[in-house]
Amino acid sequence: MRSLPLTFCAVMAAGTIALPASAALADSKADDSRDEKRSGTVSVSPSRVSPGKEVELRTDACGKGRSARGNSEAFDTEARFEYDGGKELVAVARISDDAAPDEYEVWVTCKDGHGKATGMFTVVHHSRPSPVAPVRAGGGGTAVLAEGAADEGPGTPHTVIGLGLGAVAAVAVAFRTVRRRRPARH
Repeated sequence: MRSLPLTFCAVMAAGTIALPASAALADSKADDSRDEKRSGTVSVSPSRVSPGKEVELRTDACGKGRSARGNSEAFDTEARFEYDGGKELVAVARISDDAAPDEYEVWVTCKDGHGKATGMFTVVHHSRPSPVAPVRAGGGGTAVLAEGAADEGPGTPHTVIGLGLGAVAAVAVAFRTVRRRRPARH
């Protein structure tokens, strides 16, 4: 009867560690099926952009085609691709002022209909810049953050490590609780 709390903690720890891994595997399989249908790629520069800013789009999906059209839910208007003299078509698109922070997909269709491509970019909202410690003398509140520094956070490796440490802590607490409940033997 006393092993029930220990068993419960062990099952919870295993579930906590296994759930993110299975979700990541399922997501990668979904991405693979989309990749098979594409005939080219769209590069978006910069890949992280604020509402109201512009991005440059490049694609090699149209081969010898001289024009294409691109769209995204975050764009103000449709992007019109033109030949850049090399192997790619280039366009500039403006991000809508009311675009929500999220990842967005770009769809490109070649004028002749023979090529299609997709790409991804992220819309981020930058709050008012704040100083980064240590602030140089006289900088006060005028210090500016490095580009994208405000939006960086823990990534997947940090999350997995945190979950693992949390599971170890839960098991340690369970062992300690079980040991305290045992009656002293004489």
